[in-house]
Amino acid sequence: MIVATFLRWVETARTQDRARAANTLARAYLRTEITAGERQAAQVAMTYLLDDPSPQVRLALADVLASEPKAPRAIMMSLAEDQPEIASSVILLSPVLTDADLVDIAGRGTMEIRALVAARRTVSVGVAAALAEIGDAAEIEVLLENSGVCVTRFTLRRIAERHGRNEHIRALLLDRDDLPAGVRQLLVQFVAEALAGSDLVRGAVGMRRIERVAREAGDTATMAILGTVHGDELAPLVEQLREAGRLTPAFLMHALCAGRTDFFASAIVSISGLEERRVRSILATGRFHAVRALLEAAGLGRDLSTLFVDAIMQWRDLIQSTHGLDLDHIADRLIRRYRDQSDLSDAARGLLDVVERLAIAEERRLARDYASGIALAAA
Repeated sequence: MIVATFLRWVETARTQDRARAANTLARAYLRTEITAGERQAAQVAMTYLLDDPSPQVRLALADVLASEPKAPRAIMMSLAEDQPEIASSVILLSPVLTDADLVDIAGRGTMEIRALVAARRTVSVGVAAALAEIGDAAEIEVLLENSGVCVTRFTLRRIAERHGRNEHIRALLLDRDDLPAGVRQLLVQFVAEALAGSDLVRGAVGMRRIERVAREAGDTATMAILGTVHGDELAPLVEQLREAGRLTPAFLMHALCAGRTDFFASAIVSISGLEERRVRSILATGRFHAVRALLEAAGLGRDLSTLFVDAIMQWRDLIQSTHGLDLDHIADRLIRRYRDQSDLSDAARGLLDVVERLAIAEERRLARDYASGIALAAA
């Protein structure tokens, strides 16, 4: 009888009165002292108000129920799919909505709706993964800025693959301590592409030079990333670089000159297809001819393999030296040893050009560090 009376009253009541009634009903439903019958009656009445022609009435329900764990799930699902003004607080706050509900809401919703899902206080692994697959850049930014989001490495990779060319998303990803090395390297590749595609840079530098500069900048950044990669991350990163065609002789020599010997060994394992223990044993202790045969099995020609063997022997000596490691000077030593040889092939001379640029870059870095040290001492 109470419900029937209420429904008859609703038919003629003013909008403001209906909104106040909706607010009262919602608060009554949440009270602990009402009976089961009274709670059911209140729920029936609220369900009827979901079809009220005035958004003000439905908003009154949402305002009371949005953050309540005891709110009726059916009503919350309906409010979550209402117009944005009504749905926003429900999507953002409601503890009643399950992960499956949120994934469905995001899949059917607009960009604004997905952004609300991404901004919830906590976002589970599954919801974050769904948003990474369907979200546009705007809601992905919200997701990455939310400290309550749980993401897997796979989700971070999908975000990078889909939106890594967006500078804001790229910056948010690169700021993360949990970003996998492979994803970081992928973002470096996007940065290099952006540099090469800049009209301003192309106009100032020229296409031929900018391609080289972008490639070298990308290689240098990748070398820095390789210095932080350990354990299980190394092999997947090597495969990623191999599939991208990045494991060139110049890149591998760069790795040797930079002291990334663990990466170099993994790269030779990947390229040659030989057993890892055997490859690492030869690189660490094998004689000259054994090391050269290994490198040629990985596809290096005789004209290049000799340079690589020389570099490998040098870092072996440096590792065993009592003076400590000085791997960055391998490039300078190779230049002094081979610069004046007249019987080098064009490929070998091209590789030496790369090595020389590395040596020059190292000298410039040392000069900058020295100048910075003097400036700090004088301050």
